[in-house]
Amino acid sequence: MQCPFCHQQESRVVDSRTIMEGHEIRRRRECPGCGKRFTTYERVENCLPMVVKRTGNRTAFDPRKVRHSINLAAKKRDIPQKKIEEFLKLLEVKLSGSGRPEVTSTEIGDQVLAFLRRWDMIAYIRYASVFKDCKDADEFINLVRSCETEEPQ
Repeated sequence: MQCPFCHQQESRVVDSRTIMEGHEIRRRRECPGCGKRFTTYERVENCLPMVVKRTGNRTAFDPRKVRHSINLAAKKRDIPQKKIEEFLKLLEVKLSGSGRPEVTSTEIGDQVLAFLRRWDMIAYIRYASVFKDCKDADEFINLVRSCETEEPQ
């Protein structure tokens, strides 16, 4: 591994630890040339499936889009950002481990709904109102009422 300070091509590992529930390795390295230390991270490259939208269009899975939609629904709510990041990592692992070349946006949305329902009903309702495409106040009221009668997953 190239030293970011003196650009020497060799470095030695002084410490290794698994992080992110065993999905990544954090390595502390030391450059024999300049003696400075730096950190690197190693993880398996995920082969994520393509996402098939409701329109039939296909696009690469982008966790930033999912993060953005969750953050919009959870705005001013008490969902720790760390939990959102953990959910996104687990979602990526699940998708890459599925071995499927494609996944529907509905399947991803259902996973997000399950996550939000466990953490905050207001964020869940915000997300569900867009995801389930509520067209008017009556549909929105029915969505809220269904939340009152359903048990959390």
